[in-house]
Amino acid sequence: KPVNINFLNKKNIEKIFKNLEGKQIQIPPIYSAIKVNGKKLYEYARKNEEVEIPKREIEIYEIKLINYNIEEKTIIFKVHCSKGTYIRSLCETIAEKLETVGYMQELNRTKVGKFTIEQAVSVEKIEKNIEDKSFWKKHFITIEEFFQDNPKILLTNQQLILFLNGAQLTRRKENGVYKIYNEKSNFIGTGIINNSLLKRDIIL
Repeated sequence: KPVNINFLNKKNIEKIFKNLEGKQIQIPPIYSAIKVNGKKLYEYARKNEEVEIPKREIEIYEIKLINYNIEEKTIIFKVHCSKGTYIRSLCETIAEKLETVGYMQELNRTKVGKFTIEQAVSVEKIEKNIEDKSFWKKHFITIEEFFQDNPKILLTNQQLILFLNGAQLTRRKENGVYKIYNEKSNFIGTGIINNSLLKRDIIL
């Protein structure tokens, strides 16, 4: 669809970005792995079957314009958003606001939670250093380190047996992920508390 060059300017693009910041309802793309009635959306799409796509609330914390090219009709931007945000859908929305049609050409995820792309290690590097213990020690972290900021729970031997066997233990604490330790303060894994019930999650 033709692009109105009068719309494709810094002032207008930044205005659109500003209006997109905040909480909003987003419709995920049909070619996604979200399940509806036990079936992934892309499976419906491949068979050309109609399905109601569930809407979800997402939040755009900030969108920054990096560059734009009038001749190539492209926009490069950086976005800080909540979990579950589909950038493909965001790109389509930006194009709609510019009164045209657009798609995501390229995506580079620079940060997930507290982990940044600078900490990432390529598959090729892993294969090259597969036997190098110092490499693994330098670049990889334990589950305990990953959850270092999460609160911990110490279980007695009897409680631990029940916990490991899948029993839910009463714990009147806030909902969330907790580090689990035995009586000797050895890290066992993680547990999840939901409605004052603790159940096992990741076990070493």
